[in-house]
Amino acid sequence: MSGGPGAPEVEEGETSSGIARALQVVFAVAESSEPDVGVSELARTLGMSKTVVHRVVRTLVATGFFVVDERTRRYRLGPGAVSVGLAALARLEVPKVAQPHMERLVARTAETATLSARYGDQRMYLTQVLSPQEIRMAVQLGHLFPLHVGGSSKAILASLTPAEIDAYLDRALTGTMSVTSREELVAELTRIRRRGYTVSRGERQVDAGSVAAPVFDATGRVYGSLSICGPVARISDDKVEEYGALIVEAASAVSTGLGYRGRDA
Repeated sequence: MSGGPGAPEVEEGETSSGIARALQVVFAVAESSEPDVGVSELARTLGMSKTVVHRVVRTLVATGFFVVDERTRRYRLGPGAVSVGLAALARLEVPKVAQPHMERLVARTAETATLSARYGDQRMYLTQVLSPQEIRMAVQLGHLFPLHVGGSSKAILASLTPAEIDAYLDRALTGTMSVTSREELVAELTRIRRRGYTVSRGERQVDAGSVAAPVFDATGRVYGSLSICGPVARISDDKVEEYGALIVEAASAVSTGLGYRGRDA
């Protein structure tokens, strides 16, 4: 492979390994708990020599992917990285990302799968893949629901911070819930967060049951939720653990597709 007139010949493998190293450095800086990172830290974390890391970060600074603090010689993501990230997010169609995972859920459970998105203090069904069974659940797309009623809603609410949950409950439940009932709801949200999914039977609709898990985006914030839903009699105790594992796995895959890299990333 040639880099152009007068450029030295570069082998394909050498180019590929250089790109791989550059991406490793980019991800290491992006995932660092600190706002900026030094060459020695990067070399230690990635198992590379400081010479190699220094060469990579100089190139990334030159292309605008990194910005360097000349005083501390530490590096952080630059405007080039931000531009690429925003472009990726702008082109991301969440229902398309979720569709194959929802189809697999339906194939494995024969129940309806849904995707909801959070809109402030509410959430909305964006899309669904219907159960093949004659008697099945079908949800109303585009309708807004509060975050404290129903499995898909509570999966989202439980994924907010404790301060956000308290603020939401202050806004949503003023005058409509006793102190004891509020404490019970907060305890339920804690159990949901620990378990990783919600189970709802007849809560929002009398004859409906669901198992739901949160979906996170590239910022680490909860985007919405994924659910398996069906007639309440079919969301039975012997199915809950199986469906819970399936919905957590699918929601995790969708989150990864949205760029989520874990809360510790």
